[in-house]
Amino acid sequence: MTVLSVNVNKIAWLRNARGGDRPSVVDCARTILDAGAAGITVHPRPDARHIRADDVYALKGLLDEYPGREFNIEGNPTAPAREGYPGFDHLIEAVRPDQCTLVPDDDAQLTSDHGWNLARPKTVAQLEGLVARYKSWGARVSLFMDPVAAHIAAAKRLGADRIELYTGPYADLVAERGIDHPEASNSWRTYRDAAHYANECGLGVNAGHDLDLVNLTRFVSMGGIAEVSIGHALIADALESGLASTVKHYLEELES
Repeated sequence: MTVLSVNVNKIAWLRNARGGDRPSVVDCARTILDAGAAGITVHPRPDARHIRADDVYALKGLLDEYPGREFNIEGNPTAPAREGYPGFDHLIEAVRPDQCTLVPDDDAQLTSDHGWNLARPKTVAQLEGLVARYKSWGARVSLFMDPVAAHIAAAKRLGADRIELYTGPYADLVAERGIDHPEASNSWRTYRDAAHYANECGLGVNAGHDLDLVNLTRFVSMGGIAEVSIGHALIADALESGLASTVKHYLEELES
């Protein structure tokens, strides 16, 4: 069965918009875990627009209270440390998360919007040592990827344990044209083929970006998806339905 890791970035973003400590990222994460989620995801960025380094440390303390639940830290491993951001390497070494997901974003991006291009030798050389380093620190390493077979094969050669399929294009088609539109169905088949190919290569498959209550069940029906990471849509739904009940609703979708 596909498990749910909830990204709590938007909770931190709301707190930062006003300052102070409300809403509490840790308290909300506790509610999420108590509602049955398998883990918590964060994506700290160098500009600290939402999750900060102190949140990462605090959430690690919370996850230690929940044996069997996982902490996933996402981010660009090549982004240098700067004031207020100790660097991705430091966070992974200090916190030793269950999983780290390497994402090729930069400071100017509003959100992650593409996977690694592993046809570029420079990128491959850059990632190879990082994957080995994070695995030596006990983390399962996942690479944020588009559904491109050649790049997925390269991820396996790099030593990654999993990939996370960037699902934004599929979610956009469903939102614009409907879940049963031929273009949405063709996109779903592209992701299905990529997920199955990754599984055949020996890679676990995660998925994330704009998955929601409309498209989630259909997406994971392809099989072979170990984990979905959902933040923005789930937090938006929680404003209407409450955080705990929304987590349970997403879990029901994954079980259906």
